[in-house]
Amino acid sequence: MKETSFEIQGNILDVVGSRIFKGTVVVRDGIITAIREEQVEADGYILPGLIDSHIHIESSMLIPSEFARLAVIHGTVGSVSDPHEVANILGIPGVRFMIENGMKTPFKFNFGAPSCVPATAFETSGARIDIDDVKELLDMPEIKYLSEMMNFPGVLYDDPEVAAKIDLAIKAGKPIDGHAPGVTGTQAEKYINAGISTDHECFTIEEAYEKIKYGMHILIREGSAAKNFETLFPLIDEYPGRVMLCSDDKHPNDLVNGHINLVVKRAIEKGLNVMNIIRCCTLNPVRHYNLDIGLLQPGDPADFILIDNLSEFNVLKTYIDGVMVAENGKTYIHSFPAPLLNNFNISKIDPEDIRIKNEGGNIRIQKALDGQLITQTLIEKPVINNEGYVVSDTSRDILKLIVINRYQKATPAIGFINNFGLKQGAIASCVAHDSHNIVAVGVDDDSITQAINMIIESKGGISLVNGEEKMLLPLPIAGIMADIDGFIVAEQYDRMDQKIKEMGSPLSAPYMTLSFMALLVIPEIKLSDKGIFDGKRFIFTSLFEK
Repeated sequence: MKETSFEIQGNILDVVGSRIFKGTVVVRDGIITAIREEQVEADGYILPGLIDSHIHIESSMLIPSEFARLAVIHGTVGSVSDPHEVANILGIPGVRFMIENGMKTPFKFNFGAPSCVPATAFETSGARIDIDDVKELLDMPEIKYLSEMMNFPGVLYDDPEVAAKIDLAIKAGKPIDGHAPGVTGTQAEKYINAGISTDHECFTIEEAYEKIKYGMHILIREGSAAKNFETLFPLIDEYPGRVMLCSDDKHPNDLVNGHINLVVKRAIEKGLNVMNIIRCCTLNPVRHYNLDIGLLQPGDPADFILIDNLSEFNVLKTYIDGVMVAENGKTYIHSFPAPLLNNFNISKIDPEDIRIKNEGGNIRIQKALDGQLITQTLIEKPVINNEGYVVSDTSRDILKLIVINRYQKATPAIGFINNFGLKQGAIASCVAHDSHNIVAVGVDDDSITQAINMIIESKGGISLVNGEEKMLLPLPIAGIMADIDGFIVAEQYDRMDQKIKEMGSPLSAPYMTLSFMALLVIPEIKLSDKGIFDGKRFIFTSLFEK
């Protein structure tokens, strides 16, 4: 029987009372029964466990129970988790899988009801979650909120289905997460007045100021691909009650190295008020989302961490419900088997399937931006081979980009991308937001085809082809999550990540960046399985500009 009754002494950081004092925390049967303020001999600090205020667990390529094993090492005790990745593939059964698997661990997952499945009508997903489905989910006690409303045009232009989903959440008394990149002015005011209370997509501080003015909470995101901390960190001291911290998407090798604790460290290094920083990843999310996560108060669940000091912020121990779940970099949460649910229904392709005939004129190219989900549009003259096909041009870093419907046989969509940097070979992935079709980039058709076929054969995963060298990380659960130890997944992913950089990519997280190149709800230009999409005008456009 794990010990859930004990006393622990140290410098106590009280986020509710906004003070730090020496004392003793008394835990009985997993509940904090008393906190005694007294002089004790202790150098460490006791503070509430950390919370990731917005994350898609699936993007770690781990099932919830494996994510928990890694996260607790870094002092994370809970998360506000949007399961719309798996929902786009499997629908409500996918959401239920995430809840049930997460409940096998002491980690405090708080899942939302996906609001936009599919994210748009301009792509093919594996499932649809309609108004009745949203009601079914919101009626579940395990569902804490309505997940990010990515269909911001639907809010702005009074789409009846969008309005109905928002109304269901309001009637259920559950908060509504937002997703409105670049939306400002009267449009931002209307979006927020609809009842949407958060946004994690601000990429300028002016945008964040404006949304705060209209009553919104801003989530500062620092993930594997999208990184907004450097732009938005002043908000922590300027609006300490209106800011939360999140990662949104975190790849496994990054999760091994750190989580929300790393954002806390960086904020401390900036000289921000420590109490404000800790509030942003404890008190604020608990109050906003009504989470059953302790705040180091008498009567609370014993969810807290022990750190060495408030400058280096090294996590020494993590407790959830009075159980020590991690200590000095070691996790005490066990692995659990999971069913291999999936939705993958296509056969292998040939190089001829991804050739594109020259139609004359220049071509539209989407430029990837390191550390951002947004892209830019370039117009360039294409390179044409002897057979009249448009091909990759490594000299100008213009590479072929492919998206293929994984749910049914269809013609591959073809585009071109800049700033990916590969000088040889190709990579492919079935982690492709939000519908998780197959996305691939490479320097030649043979390499791209091989990388794609590796994903098709394994029914999900990430792959790499570099001449005779081939690497594959299988993801058999929904085609986007592994069924093995999370630390092993992180090691395998890290090797592939390093190899891509050896192949020429300058991106900090190439696979994560690739996964967002089909995310249509983030402008400026993206590629869906149906074609090139203009995210500003919300319409399809053509590859060739004549």
